[in-house]
Amino acid sequence: MTATAQRSTRQRDVISRVLDTAEGPLGVAEVLERAQSDLPGLGIATVYRTLKLLTDQGRIHPVTLDGETLYEASGRGHHHHFSCTSCGKVFTLHTCPVALPRGTVYPGGFIVEAHEVTLYGRCPQCAAPQA
Repeated sequence: MTATAQRSTRQRDVISRVLDTAEGPLGVAEVLERAQSDLPGLGIATVYRTLKLLTDQGRIHPVTLDGETLYEASGRGHHHHFSCTSCGKVFTLHTCPVALPRGTVYPGGFIVEAHEVTLYGRCPQCAAPQA
């Protein structure tokens, strides 16, 4: 295996690990910053290429919040997000705050196929009283 192939694999592994261990979906800049702690020379173009590759492989998927594309690991089941209005972090909620089963029919003939919920407010750290 060539040095380039090993380097490329290491980059994918580091970026995958960053997303696997994140508390919620991350933007490209956050992925870059976190991955650079293991790979200081990592560039933004490599992050974009790797995110596309991991998305194409189904290992991660994009999440659009407030017009920004974030990325998170796939396979986490049905979940929603909480966006902190103070610090800007996005967290994964492991419970569903609404009961909307697939096939629910709303007045006017709207048939639910899926739903996404993002709650907004202050995360526990931002909501804690400041000493």
